[in-house]
Amino acid sequence: MVTGAASGLAAGIAAGLASDGFERVAITWRETSPEQSLASIRNAGARASATRIDFLAGSAEIERALAACQSEHGPFDTLVHAVGPMSFARLEHADEEGYRAMFDGNLRSTWLAARALLPAMRAAGFGRIVAFGMNGSSLAQPAPGLGLHAAAKSALVSLLRTLAAEVAGSGITVNVIEPGDIREKALTRSQARELTARNPVGRAGSFEDILDAVRFFVAPERDFITGAVLSVTGGLQGPYERNTPR
Repeated sequence: MVTGAASGLAAGIAAGLASDGFERVAITWRETSPEQSLASIRNAGARASATRIDFLAGSAEIERALAACQSEHGPFDTLVHAVGPMSFARLEHADEEGYRAMFDGNLRSTWLAARALLPAMRAAGFGRIVAFGMNGSSLAQPAPGLGLHAAAKSALVSLLRTLAAEVAGSGITVNVIEPGDIREKALTRSQARELTARNPVGRAGSFEDILDAVRFFVAPERDFITGAVLSVTGGLQGPYERNTPR
């Protein structure tokens, strides 16, 4: 299952995993039509399905949708949770709606998705869970203009590291990827190499760069790596320069 994979980085990840030999790839979507992503998954050789899940809805509604998805399309031994909204506002100007969107959309959504899929993973004695932080979230690094988002992502890292320890004896690994400032989500690596970017490597990032990290974590032989955080940032260390509204 790849959540939020109707578009963006997750769409490329879902199709990439399909090309790696996954027999079934289920995606979730909220607003963007999933048809293009489904076609890419099928063209890569896997069966594809899509379930509409609004991870900003009430917890009970999300739980019902996840249960229905598993009943119809599961069980799943791999979860790539890519849902995670972002808002731009300095903390003194942020409101409660933004607070709830950041923490429900990033932290609660991950907790609910993982909790829903864990029983089947435990039963199978195998599971892979991968979710996404942001640059510096494992260090609680400041991010002017992205304070609520950064706080939710730092909490996410803590939650998943704890989950990794709790399920480590069940054949389940839990890891986090911290993507850099990847602005063009559909770029291939070859396309990204043609574009400059403000990171030490000097080129733009691509979905294929993130896909490589996902592939590393979900591989069956990667059973000894859990609770890890991998930065895929082109060497970018500080907050993104564009995210500093006054």
